[in-house]
Amino acid sequence: MNGAMAASSHRIMLGPLVAAIDQGTSSTRFLVFNSKTAELLSHHQVEIKQSFPKEGWVEEDPKEILQSVYECMERTCEKLTQLNIDISNIKAIGVTNQRETTLVWDKETGEPLYNAIVWLDLRTQSTVERLINKTPGRNKNHLKHKTGLPISTYFSAVKLRWLMDNVNEVHEAVVSHRAMFGTVDSWLIWCLTGGKSGGVHCTDVTNASRTMLFNIHTMDWDPELCKYFGIPMEILPRVRSSSEIYGLMKICSSRKSGALSGIPISGCLGDQSAALVGQMCFQDGQAKNTYGTGCFLLRNTGAKPVMSDHGLLTTVAYKLGRDKPACYALEGSVAIAGAVVRWLQDNLGIIGSSEELEKLAASVGTSYGCYFVPAFSGLYAPYWEPSARGIICGLTQFTNKSHLAFAALEAVCFQTREILDAMNQDSGIPLTQLQVDGGMTSNRLLMQLQADILCIPVVKPSMPETTALGAAMAAGAAEGVSVWSLNPEDLSEVTSEKFEPQINPEESEFRYARWKKAVEKSMNWETTEPVCNGNGEPSIFSSVPLGFYVIGSMLMLIGAKYLAGHN
Repeated sequence: MNGAMAASSHRIMLGPLVAAIDQGTSSTRFLVFNSKTAELLSHHQVEIKQSFPKEGWVEEDPKEILQSVYECMERTCEKLTQLNIDISNIKAIGVTNQRETTLVWDKETGEPLYNAIVWLDLRTQSTVERLINKTPGRNKNHLKHKTGLPISTYFSAVKLRWLMDNVNEVHEAVVSHRAMFGTVDSWLIWCLTGGKSGGVHCTDVTNASRTMLFNIHTMDWDPELCKYFGIPMEILPRVRSSSEIYGLMKICSSRKSGALSGIPISGCLGDQSAALVGQMCFQDGQAKNTYGTGCFLLRNTGAKPVMSDHGLLTTVAYKLGRDKPACYALEGSVAIAGAVVRWLQDNLGIIGSSEELEKLAASVGTSYGCYFVPAFSGLYAPYWEPSARGIICGLTQFTNKSHLAFAALEAVCFQTREILDAMNQDSGIPLTQLQVDGGMTSNRLLMQLQADILCIPVVKPSMPETTALGAAMAAGAAEGVSVWSLNPEDLSEVTSEKFEPQINPEESEFRYARWKKAVEKSMNWETTEPVCNGNGEPSIFSSVPLGFYVIGSMLMLIGAKYLAGHN
């Protein structure tokens, strides 16, 4: 009896709960927080398969993504029941997601019309080059005054254009007014609020601002941008704030997670914006760096969008309510961070797990002059150079896999240093410490290396799930839910760990200079797709050096024959 009473009194103490769906590039999670203390009560995680059908292509299955969300909700609800926590105490659900990843589905059947094209994907490189060549002065920043973004393979508009041009099912669905476009948040919210039976087709301002179709000043889809990319506006989701009730959950009652039916979905933020909120960076000048598949440094710039002169993006940070002002951020985006660990594990097989990487690197404590530029998807900020490719340089006979492991960790830190430098130049106020989060922050060696390479302290919260926390905060604070106060005096104090720099700045600068040299060598590696001859075969003349070589050789042969005939 006492145990049951203790359990029920514990339930009363918990107060209202808020859940978050965190759908990332490599995994999906469902997490449940106490809205009064921000404590994480339970969660479940499922890995997501990525497919690479061709070089540079990265896809995921939209149905697998949705199924992973259902599985995470189901398992978490089971865990809550075991903990004697009442599921009906969950008052709202927030969604946070990998941004830019592009989906098109049929609104009548509810079926995806192609795999999701992931943000990292490079298939649109030739489209991007063609668009840039059409602009006055071949300027990749031609649309930046409206979008805050360079024309790049990274953003959704070019992926959507590719789908419309290359996938028959998508083209036909657009023509017959059956197509719906969305980033991952839109797909999930539509499916979870009923799908083809009345699902809500919406997105939030943060996700919309990553499409290249959204005007960050008017805070809506821009007819001129849609015309520029040839995108019919009717296929776009409705843009909403990051914190309002979008619709109610509809889940089959036979599931354990059926108890979530009728709960409002009331928060939606792209993953990097969610981490900014979860790290409580609500003041102009506050910043955070998230180490996930990629690496993303965001700095809150307040109510005005600040345009970068140093290769950073201007993006919407959040808009926490229909009638609340939008806040903006400067963002430095790095394509490959945690993805380099996966590459060392899956492609090279030199480690069996991410924990092994830390042990391997720590065993040598140096890269021994080896530098690794993991430009697998070109270089993002501050270069925006899609022609770059990954290189490892400075190898000697002494170099072994442990040095390579160390160089991979250093690469993440050097890339962060590049975007931090750009951010300090743009804002004129250098950051005095860096707040960090994301899966890779559990690697203590990486955190220490980061402090050493930046020459400033790195501060890591003891609860690492700040992305999900941000989505839960937005959901719990929404009008009509109001179980989570975002007033500064009500926000719970976060415990954290600080890593101080331990090497002298001269050594740090020397290593950084060598890194910059390696980056230069990675650039201009890949040209666009080869020109094909009439048979669809690549022509040798598509390679300019090879073309010169062949023509030069022919001329020399003709010349030699001519001279031989005159002797």
